Amino acid sequence: MTEVTPRTRDRIMVDDHQPMPLVDTFQRRITYLRLSVTDRCDLRCTYCMPERMTFLPKREVLTLEELYELASGFIDRGVSKIRITGGEPLVRRDIMDLFSALGRRLGHGLKELTLTTNATQLAAHADSLAKAGVRRVNVSLDTLDRARFAELTRRDALPQVLEGIAAAKDAGLKVKLNAVALKGVNEEELPDLIAWGHSQGHDVTLIEVMPLGDVEEERLDQYLPLDDVRARLEQRWTLTDNDASTGGPARYIDIAETGGRLGLITPHTSNFCAGCNRLRVTATGQLYPCLGGAEQVDLRAALRSDAPQRELAKALEEAMTIKPERHHFRMGERGADPALARHMSMTGG
Repeated sequence: MTEVTPRTRDRIMVDDHQPMPLVDTFQRRITYLRLSVTDRCDLRCTYCMPERMTFLPKREVLTLEELYELASGFIDRGVSKIRITGGEPLVRRDIMDLFSALGRRLGHGLKELTLTTNATQLAAHADSLAKAGVRRVNVSLDTLDRARFAELTRRDALPQVLEGIAAAKDAGLKVKLNAVALKGVNEEELPDLIAWGHSQGHDVTLIEVMPLGDVEEERLDQYLPLDDVRARLEQRWTLTDNDASTGGPARYIDIAETGGRLGLITPHTSNFCAGCNRLRVTATGQLYPCLGGAEQVDLRAALRSDAPQRELAKALEEAMTIKPERHHFRMGERGADPALARHMSMTGG
């Protein structure tokens, strides 16, 4: 990645004065950006995408320099936490150049730089991520059973994932495991997955399946309410609510017997939108103010315009006016269309 020069940085400043923070019409201040760097992934999780997924042409994806410009523009408007997402971020060529460049903003507007990954490539990058200033990573892991992993992801890659998790721990990165709770698939295994994660010193978060994108399985068959999961866990362990927050939508629980922390992300059973401080930007520069909404703003057009400074400022202000109060995910009738046609890998996790 070419060195970002002061001239490049000046292109995205709003004006000569301190830019105003991003605040939506519900008076929520935006401090958290989830920035997708690719829609491509080396797994094919059944709840995320079809086996024969069609990915974007590379020419439509923002360059690393554009991604840095965009991220810096958000930092200048008060965003203090950036999570790099995908697809799988670590499959993108030269992605560590972006991490290194953003890492230099830590302490200069940026407080935290994190990553969501499937960990297949993590062993090769863990040390470099730590060196760039990353301190925490989220790893998607739905099962510890190799056969079930291969069935869920359509790839026999569990050994590489576990190697990546171990490498991250050895590099000093705090690891949080994210597991999608899937009815009839991994629901009986969830206590063992939680216990294993806690034994390794990792927090674990369970997520209700989200109705995004057309997949080859029925969403209603996959949906497992986390209220039901918690009730089962309470028959086995002592659970105590914890008011900790990492800036995302998870509610946390301490488990006395494992000594670890469990997060629950419940877009269906317990809406978490009231305090939403997040925006998502896709690898093509489309800003989605809400994961569950169709509202969007084209930041790529602003970046590539003749007046990127002015157009980006206008685009961000527009995003603040269209960010909805909440999403409206509903698990509807069997065979119904998904809530949104775009896949999670397109939007960014």
